Amino acid sequence: MAMHLGIIIYSRSGNTRKVAGKLKEELISCGHSVNLEEITINGKTPAQAGQFELTAKPDPGNYDAVILGAPVQAFNLNPVMKAYLEQIPSLKGKKAACFITKHLPVKWSGGTQAVSIIEKGCTSKGAVFKGAEIIIWSSAKKQENIKQAVKKLAALF
Repeated sequence: MAMHLGIIIYSRSGNTRKVAGKLKEELISCGHSVNLEEITINGKTPAQAGQFELTAKPDPGNYDAVILGAPVQAFNLNPVMKAYLEQIPSLKGKKAACFITKHLPVKWSGGTQAVSIIEKGCTSKGAVFKGAEIIIWSSAKKQENIKQAVKKLAALF
């Protein structure tokens, strides 16, 4: 069944945006309508908690399901995505998933914690969390990892 999906991301270096673009293409090829929206800030980067303001906060209410994407920063979820999750309204009845981009070569160095924070943020707002993928940017198999992550995320919807 075709859905209207929102891919909502924060991307500082462009890596998360690249994955989101590939995911959008895959979801469209599966018959879904997809919007890619970006969270933006006013403040210094890398963003530090309490030292930025969200200037673009995409409304997840416009979609049947949302896929959130963000980078790891300092072994944790980027503070911009954390702030966004705190400020969004209800996700009641929506499906949600996420992907995380990171540099260090092991998932537990911030990736799994970032997924956990997004999952808790989504479920606390009423969403049904379907799954997550972690993309390690420094991997020699990065392109294959991106391709597999995109396929797995698209299969959730």
